[in-house]
Amino acid sequence: MTNANVRILVVDDEPPIRKLLRVGLGSQGYAVSEAPNAKTAIELMDEEKPDLVLLDLGLPGMSGHELLRKWRDDGLDIPVVILSSRTDEAGIVNALELGADDYVTKPFGMNELVARIRVALRHKFQQQGEKPVFQSGDLSVDLVKRIVKVEGKEIKLSPKEYDILRILVQHAGKVLTHHFILKQIWGDSTDVQYLRVYVRQLRQKIEKTPDQPHHITTETGVGYRLRVD
Repeated sequence: MTNANVRILVVDDEPPIRKLLRVGLGSQGYAVSEAPNAKTAIELMDEEKPDLVLLDLGLPGMSGHELLRKWRDDGLDIPVVILSSRTDEAGIVNALELGADDYVTKPFGMNELVARIRVALRHKFQQQGEKPVFQSGDLSVDLVKRIVKVEGKEIKLSPKEYDILRILVQHAGKVLTHHFILKQIWGDSTDVQYLRVYVRQLRQKIEKTPDQPHHITTETGVGYRLRVD
C-alpha cells in the first residue's frame, strides 16, 4: 500500500498542530482528515474508515483516553499513535495499556512521527511480528526453533530471557509497557526491578555495547522497544 492510499485521522484540539500534521503528512503523500474533538473523530471514523489515528490525549469533553477505550471496546483494531506532552508518562502508559500502538511526545520531529506511523502500519498490513524468523541488523530470532543468533553465532538464553525477547519480537517496533511484559511472562505479580534485571542480562548477550543498546531500547518511565532495522 502506497502513502497515497493511506488515510490518517488527526484528533487534536490545537489548530496549529493539526495544520502542521496536515502539511507535513500531506507532503509525504498521506491523505489527512482532522477532528478537533472526540465527537467529530467518532463521526469521521464511521464515515471515512481511516487506516491510522494520531490521537491527542488532552481533548475537550471526552478525553483521548476515553475515546481510545470506546474504540477498543467496540472492537476497532485500527492503529493508534498517541500525541502527548513530554511530561505525561502516566498518561502515555495508560494509553498504551488501553491499546494504543505507539506514542510521540510534543514537540516532535516529522521524521520521527513518520517512522512511528510506518511501523504501526507495517503491523496492520504486513504483520511483521508474526513471521517465524525475525531479522534486524545482526540479530536473528527463530520463533519456531527458539534459536537466537547474533552475527550468525547462536546465543544461549535462559527461559525468562528468551520469553522477554520473544514478546519484544512479536511486537517489534512497538513500545511495550513494563506492566504488559510483566503480565505476559509473570502474571502481574513481579516487581518492575525484576524485569530490569532480566533485560540487563539479555542485553549483555545480544548487544555489542550493552550500556548503549541498539536492539532493545528503553522508553523512560514507560517500557521497552525492540528496534527494527
